Amino acid sequence: MRKIRIAVFASGRGSNYEAIYEAIQAQRLDAEVVGIICDRKAAPVIETAANHGVPCLQVIPSEYPSKTAYEHEILTFLQEKRVEFIVLAGYMRLIGPTLLQAYPQRIVNIHPSLLPYFKGKDAIDQAIAAQAKITGVTVHYVDEGMDTGEIIAQEGLLLNPVWERETIEHYIHRIEHQLYPETLQKIFRKLGKNE
Repeated sequence: MRKIRIAVFASGRGSNYEAIYEAIQAQRLDAEVVGIICDRKAAPVIETAANHGVPCLQVIPSEYPSKTAYEHEILTFLQEKRVEFIVLAGYMRLIGPTLLQAYPQRIVNIHPSLLPYFKGKDAIDQAIAAQAKITGVTVHYVDEGMDTGEIIAQEGLLLNPVWERETIEHYIHRIEHQLYPETLQKIFRKLGKNE
């Protein structure tokens, strides 16, 4: 099966990007990361991408006159790299119309909760504050809303009341790093068959 050309959008450490990259190297994911989009200066994912030889576009929103201008810069990069699919991996920004129209049903996100519960930022802290007995991870298509797109896959995590936040985050990451590459592979297999 041919490899789907993907761009990964990340704002921080990029642990999900690393899990995707490792799955590709292990031939468990039929994809090629042809670019990283990062919206924060000095984010660790930038160095990780450089170590992997993956080109990274740093775009700082405050340096653009509008969201449209910001996304046009990204879109130009994606078109130059012939990107077929966008994977959000800890990208802390809503996707706007420019990219949504260019990549309909071709943008996915991973979120650290069982959506529709605990949308938006700090989902783990939201679950702790709510004294939730279960949380988890969701992979979903991206639309114009905040974590409102069609759900593709979910996996739950039963919470032990004695766990510290760091422990919960550790288990969430373990689920993410397995669920995301597996889910992407299913999506890409379908894409390959439909072409």
